[in-house]
Amino acid sequence: MNRNRTVAFIYAHPDDETFGCSFWIRHIADEGGYPILLSATLGDAGKSGRLGEMNKEQLAVKREQELRNAAGILGLAEIEHLRLPDGKLKEVDPVKLRESIADFLRRHGADIVVTFPEDGISGHADHIVIHHAVNDVVFSGEVATVQKLYYNGIRPETNRSCMKMSGDQYWEMKRRALECHESQVFSIERAFGDIANFGAASFSPEYLVLVWERGEHFPKKTESTIYDDLNS
Repeated sequence: MNRNRTVAFIYAHPDDETFGCSFWIRHIADEGGYPILLSATLGDAGKSGRLGEMNKEQLAVKREQELRNAAGILGLAEIEHLRLPDGKLKEVDPVKLRESIADFLRRHGADIVVTFPEDGISGHADHIVIHHAVNDVVFSGEVATVQKLYYNGIRPETNRSCMKMSGDQYWEMKRRALECHESQVFSIERAFGDIANFGAASFSPEYLVLVWERGEHFPKKTESTIYDDLNS
């Protein structure tokens, strides 16, 4: 049922997928699914960690390469970048942003979409812009192949359909993927602790909350996999 199903992850910056959905992406790839990623920016407004000073162009090149390296570990089948201004997604034409997201989902025939929850997890303004843009695209039904939307999170939600993926078999993979994002080492260490001492206990489980399924918002159901009840 899950073989060749396309699961689209849509985020704001290179590394968002690694921070929040490493376990799920690797699991989907291992189970025969087809995980793909759309990143809205190149993260070039950020810092360069311990790599020394970089201008925006240099950091953009570096972060794009970091994401390619991490993607090979995560099992992402394809990556696309919208190359929008980092830290300024609120200033982007929302219609054009939605059109870009819809085009990505159509071209890849996405069955399932995963993106940020309401608070963007960290409260980052770019994350919240992506959250609303993805909602608008999926809720409108304009991409006919999309059957489900999930939000990823870092804590369980008892009042919604929520699935948990622990890091028991994936924590070492997540460690290696995070290490690829070396320009973001300070953010990584704030979230997970000393990168030199990562272990299984460094990583909490990752959660997916079912938000929308073929027109129904927050369906009340218990799922064993993200592929439950998909139409062929």
